[in-house]
Amino acid sequence: MNNYTNENTARRYKAHVSIFGTTQLHLRNPYIIAWWSAAFPGFGHMLLSKYLRGYALFIWEVIVNVNSHLNSSMVYSFQGNIDMAKEVLDTRWLLMYIPVYIFGIWDSYRTTVDMNRVYLLSEREDHHFNSYAIGALEINYLDKRNPLLAVMWSLFIPGLGQLYIHRIMTAIFVIVWLVVFHYYSHLAESIFLLIIGNVKEATSVLKPEWLLFMPSLYGFATYDSYVNTIENNKLFEKELRKHLAENYQSEGFQILKGQKVK
Repeated sequence: MNNYTNENTARRYKAHVSIFGTTQLHLRNPYIIAWWSAAFPGFGHMLLSKYLRGYALFIWEVIVNVNSHLNSSMVYSFQGNIDMAKEVLDTRWLLMYIPVYIFGIWDSYRTTVDMNRVYLLSEREDHHFNSYAIGALEINYLDKRNPLLAVMWSLFIPGLGQLYIHRIMTAIFVIVWLVVFHYYSHLAESIFLLIIGNVKEATSVLKPEWLLFMPSLYGFATYDSYVNTIENNKLFEKELRKHLAENYQSEGFQILKGQKVK
């Protein structure tokens, strides 16, 4: 006898509000998601709220990239020192890097296409979802936020924009790795030396193999906070419109399409 019971009251939900954040389905451009996976494996999946897969690919990228000296090789190639770029590469790690890197791009593209289809079906079903969550640790609810404020805080410190819109899982992950990249790249130390006018030492203390991770992290945090602020605002408006129509709109109210008001 099968003891499994499906507690869902709908086949597909388009959103879920929990104390850890608001997760929702919405239309995404699969090429943009694939581009973020190419920029840094894991980012494309995190944009899709596929957190476990995204975290795994992100951590894999950092470990394999550092051990293969890929970023160091890129720095030498930017400087035109091709021989040194080849010499520093560790092929034992590099050959393992390529297949997973390609998989991350392909899987994020494939998943985006599938999730877009699921979104269209969930929109047609238009079932109710929870719009408010309260627990011992947090409170989360749908409301409208300013996307420009989300961008501003993300540019100050990646992760703050996610905290502003209550994407707790992504915020914690981004902030932790920001600290790691700052520490191992010696960026803060270099900035301090630059401020006091010691330019040569400021350049020498930098670790480029860790520093090259920073632009991708800043870019992702800014883009993710901006897009999700806009989509959360849309979700809030849709949920409020549905609530008002069901509870306050007259049953006899009709909008006659194609007819002009005389």
